[in-house]
Amino acid sequence: MAMLEVKDLQVYYGVIQALKGISFEVNQGEVIALIGANGAGKTTTLHSLTGLLQAEQGSIEFEGHDITKMPAHKIVEMGIAHVPEGRRVFSQLSVYENLKMGAYTRKDKNEIAESLSNVYKRFPRLEERKNQRAGTLSGGEQQMLAMGRALMSRPKMIVMDEPSMGLSPIFVNEIFNIIEEVSAGGTTVLLVEQNAKKALSIANRAYVLETGNIVLSGDAEVLMNDDSIKKAYLGE
Repeated sequence: MAMLEVKDLQVYYGVIQALKGISFEVNQGEVIALIGANGAGKTTTLHSLTGLLQAEQGSIEFEGHDITKMPAHKIVEMGIAHVPEGRRVFSQLSVYENLKMGAYTRKDKNEIAESLSNVYKRFPRLEERKNQRAGTLSGGEQQMLAMGRALMSRPKMIVMDEPSMGLSPIFVNEIFNIIEEVSAGGTTVLLVEQNAKKALSIANRAYVLETGNIVLSGDAEVLMNDDSIKKAYLGE
């Protein structure tokens, strides 16, 4: 059984249908890339999975549980963490306070402290700046903070929306190395990313979205060498 199973998902913004009955699945331990042009429905898909948008039709199952109508905080408790587009850090709070916010659904103080220690090991820069206001960090550091905050909920699956957006090439490489580390540590990853070449280079499988429909899916390496994908998304 797939860890995440999406069936015939239909989502509207008013009268505009953003998702037109998409179906896909994510297996435990995979890195799955969702690629497509702006407006294809990628962010809408993630918002539907994490309870920020309600589906009009279709179903979302996570580890055999129907989460289609579940509120966002309950979905976090189920084990899905969301790294939103544009980072969305709490700019007036310190790095440390932002990280603690990621653990708001957890109760055990010792386990929270252990998670914080693990986040600092993975992101030494965050520990160096733990008392600094999040709004004063660079874009790359804010992305690390958003990822660290998501990891504080101890997720089984992490969904990331455009983690490389607006970052320098050096930070892009660093962020993708971290995504691979997170995956190697046993966390399943669903990745929405404009940089299709980078996304496909670390993914196991990928789905291609066009105007609210999945038009192509398959092994990431195969899609990377597909002429239509190269032309449309890889700039080749």
